[in-house]
Amino acid sequence: MSTALRIKAHWFKAEQAKTPEQTASAMAFIAWRVAVNMLKRMREAGFDIDAGPAYFGFVREVLVFLLAGIDRIAYARLGAEARQPFTAALVRRVGDFLNDNELDLLGPSADGSYRDRFIDQFNALAEHYGAFAWSDPDGPDFAFVRYLGSRLEAVVPEKDRRWVVDQVMAIEAPEAVALVQRAMQGVFSTEPRHARRVPLSGD
Repeated sequence: MSTALRIKAHWFKAEQAKTPEQTASAMAFIAWRVAVNMLKRMREAGFDIDAGPAYFGFVREVLVFLLAGIDRIAYARLGAEARQPFTAALVRRVGDFLNDNELDLLGPSADGSYRDRFIDQFNALAEHYGAFAWSDPDGPDFAFVRYLGSRLEAVVPEKDRRWVVDQVMAIEAPEAVALVQRAMQGVFSTEPRHARRVPLSGD
């Protein structure tokens, strides 16, 4: 059985103002852990996602989905002007996580940095997700989550493709969305309190 994974989702000194970069860095780390945790849960459910390009292909797709949702929440809570530097810093920081991990596992890329490729992927797919709804606090609509499932069909082995959409829509995406929503509530809170931790299943 997987051990519980806990992630800090609240500032120790929440009443102190945080820069968009600080808040984005916290959410980037949380989004990364949530995406990797989703992959682990998919493996535990019997989906064969091998270490290597398929691993990062899956994680990138989930990260774009999560960041598109985080961007919607930021817009609702911060407004258009403050949301822009937050989301830009968020995507760059997640790109850094991917770049470091892909370099370690796959070595240098012949097609440019992994970071830049992720930023390009986010920019392209953010327009696609823009056609769907994600409200705060209700979360994504059916089409928003269905699009993630359709994107992941190309990542998993052929034997798993007929099941991936159902697994993502019914189980994995709702779990990941709930974690991200709670984390956003924590990192944007200005109420002084002890650090809140968001439990995740996984290693």
